[in-house]
Amino acid sequence: MAISKILYMKDCGGHFHGRHLKSALDYIMNPEKTQNGRLVGGINCQPDNAFEQMKDTKRKFAKIDKRQGYHLILSFKEGETNPDMVYEITRRFVDEYLGKQFEAVYCVHDNTDHVHSHIVFNSVSFVDGHKYRYEKGDWARDIQPITNRLCEEYGLSTIEIEGDKDATHEHYKEWNEYRDGKFVWSDMIARDLDSCILQATDFDGFLELLRDKGYEIKQGKYMAVKPPGMGRFKRCKTLGENYSEERIRTRIMEEDLKFYQEQKKEFEPQLVKCYVKRYRRAKMSGLQKRYYAKLYRIGKLKKKPYSQVWKYRNDIKKMQKLQAQYLFLVRHEIHNVVDLAATVENLTDKKKDASKEKSRVYRSKEKCSSIFEIADAMQEIAPAENCYQKGDTFFEEEHQQWLILSKQLEDEGYSLEEAEQLRAYYREQFSQVSRKEKAVFKELNLGKGIMKDIQKDEDDRSREHEPSKDKRIEREKKQPVR
Repeated sequence: MAISKILYMKDCGGHFHGRHLKSALDYIMNPEKTQNGRLVGGINCQPDNAFEQMKDTKRKFAKIDKRQGYHLILSFKEGETNPDMVYEITRRFVDEYLGKQFEAVYCVHDNTDHVHSHIVFNSVSFVDGHKYRYEKGDWARDIQPITNRLCEEYGLSTIEIEGDKDATHEHYKEWNEYRDGKFVWSDMIARDLDSCILQATDFDGFLELLRDKGYEIKQGKYMAVKPPGMGRFKRCKTLGENYSEERIRTRIMEEDLKFYQEQKKEFEPQLVKCYVKRYRRAKMSGLQKRYYAKLYRIGKLKKKPYSQVWKYRNDIKKMQKLQAQYLFLVRHEIHNVVDLAATVENLTDKKKDASKEKSRVYRSKEKCSSIFEIADAMQEIAPAENCYQKGDTFFEEEHQQWLILSKQLEDEGYSLEEAEQLRAYYREQFSQVSRKEKAVFKELNLGKGIMKDIQKDEDDRSREHEPSKDKRIEREKKQPVR
């Protein structure tokens, strides 16, 4: 099943009419999303020079302003297809719908669970200079029927087209939500949930990690979360079957770093070769070089000036500081000095708690120092022990030492593997509490900095209203003696 959606790119004005068109082309041809360029194609133009060719077409027919291009998106059902099949379907769609009139670049993005393709094409026809016009009903009449027919040929499911009411279709609404940003929210929330599931040791710890990220949580019949900046709560189960409350509780017990490392081992990397025919830029003739040199000598061509950014370094620092302070006030919903003082006091308590937690983890780790020392000694002679186990009696002395250390570790109640797991556990715990302490310390410094600035402003105002010493003496002289 493929859902199609069409958008357009506006004119950016006389300075750079095609800025949005160029940005769209750069975005869809991102090597990180297209298997390093393997899933990129073009029709009536070379993808590498597509923007220049489209611009030349606009100049040729004197239509460089107004709408610059159009952006078609084909999204396919998760798990139903693969990138190569999507690439072939998209190529055939572009060839049929645009191939006789317009320059177009098409790419497949496989960096998300939903494989999808992007098509960006020129608004001006390279054949007759006519501009592409999207009229109401074109989606139901032309675009989606081609998509459905191609999907049927490849054995994929299709969606129903309801004539002029296609905008009310469930999948069409889904794409409207994607354009408005709701899909972006869902992806971000899912990533944050996965991160917290991986770090948490129990469900309460999972909720605490979410709150540390700024999420609001509602627990009723269905668990719902709201990240900072989102207008409404979103039910976790709507993100997929892996995000219901029951499934999250199960995943917390099952998933850890070792679990993900084992999963990654199942996928072997493959080398993919892609041969692209590139055209060299034509070299200048001798006459052209002489003319270019003459223009340079008479001052028509000037060297680019050196960057002047250094002049604004302090202004940039002030702007970044003000932005950080503004975001701090928004995060903590501070409306007056009283709220600020309460927030600073609360953050001070949090910093003390984080420092205590860090000390607690450190002390717990220190209690196991003897175990780690034995494990270090065993790791040091492990290569010699491996050679002895293979029959090399030269390492008899190291083997005897290995047996003694193993017995000492066993008396402590651990094997070498368990001791290394314990070390990794404490390392991760210490890393977590250190990050938490650092985040609280950063917030506390922001709050104290704002309070310091407010106090400084008040002192400056009081000095302005306080009369100077000379003015006081002059005023006393003018007063009559009684």
